[in-house]
Amino acid sequence: MWILDADYRGDIELWVMEDRVRRIRERYRPSFFLHLPDPHGHRDMLDELAARYDAEECRLRTVYGLVDGYKVHAGRDVAEAIERQSRFSAKLYNVDVRLEQRFLAEKGLTICCGEGESRFDAEFEMPFRRLEIDIDGNPTLDSDISSVRIKEDSERHLSGDEKTVLSDLFEMIGSLDPDIILLPNADYWTELILRKGRGYGLDVTLSRGRGFSRLEERSYWSYGKVNYRAGAIVLRGRVLIDSMGSYNYHEGGLMGVLMASRLTGLSANLTSRFTPGTLVSSYENYEAVRRGIAVPFRKSEPEGLRGFKELRKADRGGMTFQPEPGIYWKVHQLDFTSLYPSITVKFNLSPETIGSPDRRGFLSEVLEPLLALRVKTKNLKKTDPRYSGIDSVLKWMLVTSFGYTGYRNAKFGSIQVHERITGTAREIIMKTKEIAEGMGLEVLHGIVDCLWVKGNGIDDFKREVESATGLLTEIEAYDWLVFLPMSDGAGAYNRYYGRLSDGSLKTRGMFRNRRDTPEYIRRMQQEMLDAMIEAGDPAALLNLREEIERAFEEHRRKLRSADAKDLVINRRIGSDEYDRRCPQRSALDEYRRSGVEISPGMVIGYVVRDSKRWIVDAEWNAKEFDAAYYSGLLAKAWDEIKFTFDAIEKRSSEPSKIGSIRCFAR
Repeated sequence: MWILDADYRGDIELWVMEDRVRRIRERYRPSFFLHLPDPHGHRDMLDELAARYDAEECRLRTVYGLVDGYKVHAGRDVAEAIERQSRFSAKLYNVDVRLEQRFLAEKGLTICCGEGESRFDAEFEMPFRRLEIDIDGNPTLDSDISSVRIKEDSERHLSGDEKTVLSDLFEMIGSLDPDIILLPNADYWTELILRKGRGYGLDVTLSRGRGFSRLEERSYWSYGKVNYRAGAIVLRGRVLIDSMGSYNYHEGGLMGVLMASRLTGLSANLTSRFTPGTLVSSYENYEAVRRGIAVPFRKSEPEGLRGFKELRKADRGGMTFQPEPGIYWKVHQLDFTSLYPSITVKFNLSPETIGSPDRRGFLSEVLEPLLALRVKTKNLKKTDPRYSGIDSVLKWMLVTSFGYTGYRNAKFGSIQVHERITGTAREIIMKTKEIAEGMGLEVLHGIVDCLWVKGNGIDDFKREVESATGLLTEIEAYDWLVFLPMSDGAGAYNRYYGRLSDGSLKTRGMFRNRRDTPEYIRRMQQEMLDAMIEAGDPAALLNLREEIERAFEEHRRKLRSADAKDLVINRRIGSDEYDRRCPQRSALDEYRRSGVEISPGMVIGYVVRDSKRWIVDAEWNAKEFDAAYYSGLLAKAWDEIKFTFDAIEKRSSEPSKIGSIRCFAR
């Protein structure tokens, strides 16, 4: 039995794949756990809970140990009423764990996983029918649906009046009966399709079962910036993935999304839409329930009082070195594999182990198989690209597992764990730097979990670091590597590019990497980089200077005749109101005039028509643009390339030297 979808609708609803897809309904009564420090002081409340909700005494297992409590057969509304009546002295558990997730964990079932398979196995089959749909138009502008392309084994084009196209679309979905639908901008199109289909009186066949559930749109803060998740209609018995808007699908593809479902116990409809942070917290919740550990409703362990000196020593973040900007030959980069979660596992870090290091920690225990799977997929993808998507999803889940240790509402988080991880990481990177220098290597740069060095004996260096730290590392070799400068001339921490020894290109922080770079400028810089990676030594690179300068002048000359659609700037808006005059404010006005509702965290696209007055056009209306403004952006992208040639010429006229490395704890 292969579970494709799971949801709670009064009962647990499972859609399972055997010889065909069928629905199974299971009775499941919502419940939660309650612990009262002073139950005698709340006897009347407990008697009422026993009479109305069959509350019964039990022993709860938390990460800190066993406590006396009660099992209450009711939902979240009752739990919140208990909080208020107890003046928030009650500790509640398993209140907000999704009910289908709890059911699967308690029954030992795994979604998107065959019988007898381990959910931590990266080699799995995908026994489903997939359908790709592409709709012409802009769903945010309530476009007519008059042109649709459908691809399964072959491609078919539906066109005509809107009612006919929708009728044909629903008929094809019904007859092909796909298990998974991939649709760009699905979370915008589905609402429109549903409304228009019902308006025409058509039989809407998007779901296998009747009805839908919804995810509400929301804006939220993450890592210091506001993000936005569009509202979504969630199908029943069928998976619908926004192949353009889903971050997890973009990073991990279908295999990555399904692996996330296997790990978290959530439908692929949800794992394709949730953030990596939500995925890893869902994974921790699923593991807790599976192990019989109660999941806290509210985080209730306050941070202990600490003096200023202790805080100053503990709360320093990751270690970063500052490089000397320039170009370097024959450089090696040593990377620790998933450093922060590796520290969590190796040093047994979890909220309950801070004061009791001899006990096995929950966080370290549940992250260990996730980390082992990441190590496996990272090796597998080197020879088989099918595993790249799974590896990427695991990478981001593990990255955010560290951030969640310090998140104020994390179920199993603790700021002391967060600080212990970063403190250990600082010690490790400094030890690695000392090992490198002790072996005669020249340290060029370092960022938290990686170090760039020059010199011989790299394999010996790798073995020595792994022996000294007990952690796995990987080596990347560069034929040449460029560290770019900041505006003040000092080396940038996270802007660099270079040619790897296999002839491929690696870039970070450049115009080609940025979300807001117009396609015309991205294309120019990519063409230049493609030419540069053909050169494996300084002389060959320098010989390209005139050719690449001509390419820049050619792009600048052709800019005035460029298509405005290639000059769209995509920006994430931090607010739905701006006090000062800026392009984002003008773009918001344009969007609203077109009837588009705006929420903080949304990404909007616009073209600058007049940079002096910040007049912009929404991307779908853009026909003209400020050539001087875009010429300035083009020149900045060129500067990142030009710097390399200037650095080579400077190196050829001066003795090679490296400035002293400066260290910073972020």
